[in-house]
Amino acid sequence: MVDKILDQMFVWGHPILILVLGIILGWLIKRFVHSRLSKLADKTKWRGDDIILNSIEPHIILWFFLAAARIAIGSIKLSEPFSSYKEYFSTIIVIILFLSVTVTISKLLVGLFNLWAEKQGRGFPSTTMFTNFVYIIVWGIGLMIILDSLNIAITPILTALGVGGLAIALALKDTLSDVFSGLHILLSGKVQPGDFAELDSGERGYISNITWRNTTMLERTNNVINIPNSKLSTAIIKNYDSGDSSFSVRIPVGVSYNSDLKHVASVTKNVAKDVAKDVEGCNTDEEPLVRFYEFGESSINLKVYFKAEKYGDQHNIIDTFVRRLHKRYNEEGIDIPFPIRTLIHQNSQE
Repeated sequence: MVDKILDQMFVWGHPILILVLGIILGWLIKRFVHSRLSKLADKTKWRGDDIILNSIEPHIILWFFLAAARIAIGSIKLSEPFSSYKEYFSTIIVIILFLSVTVTISKLLVGLFNLWAEKQGRGFPSTTMFTNFVYIIVWGIGLMIILDSLNIAITPILTALGVGGLAIALALKDTLSDVFSGLHILLSGKVQPGDFAELDSGERGYISNITWRNTTMLERTNNVINIPNSKLSTAIIKNYDSGDSSFSVRIPVGVSYNSDLKHVASVTKNVAKDVAKDVEGCNTDEEPLVRFYEFGESSINLKVYFKAEKYGDQHNIIDTFVRRLHKRYNEEGIDIPFPIRTLIHQNSQE
């Protein structure tokens, strides 16, 4: 009796010990080696090493456990008919391993793709559409490898997918039109996430995302507009952020005809320079300009020109400039006249 118990302990104790050692080894690698590499990666300028380490971190212990389980199963000696179960468990381990590796690779490639897209600037944007394409490709290859490892013929599946794909394409032609229109929008650089754009139909706002079917636009009032990609690709778009994103701000001002125009120009220019230095979003590479341009009905009119970094910054610039200029004009005795109308009333004679 004791001999049988010892035999069973030896038969099952050895595989269990292998599993425990695999888990401990995986934890040690994650705890010390991976953490050490992460600290070194934080000191480098390239963010790709952070993406690589973050992608594999959740799977380290699982991989060591699966490797230990594969070794443990191979070390177990079972009599017929139970020996066939070893193959089943080995296949399950291989499937789990391939799924885990597929998840890791898809996360890694998406992270590296987004990093590369950021460096391209406006040349190649990172959006939900492109990241989904990466996921689909990686998972498709991963599933093909899993099926092949299970000795399942891939060719009939690919043939069936081709025929089914043609039928689906005919049924979903409008959806596919939106998909390809979205690709055209992104690759042509017509608009990209973060751009402030205005359509010929009147919609205007920030492009927040471009998905399979729709482009999401966020208005300044925080209202969300979903525009079909096929409609956006054919629309006339005014993109305020394409090319040079700087934005010209013109502020009209009127002073009385009794004003000393040289003094007015000097005071206005000084106020504009101070605003350009103090207000965030104002381009300081170009000085503000002051130009008189017409004799108005009750005032001599001038315009002050600022350069904003991007569309939307003009609101703070205008608000600050008007407040400061009004205060300074009062201090300098410069009048901003009201419109004056002279009315002549003639009594009719009967």
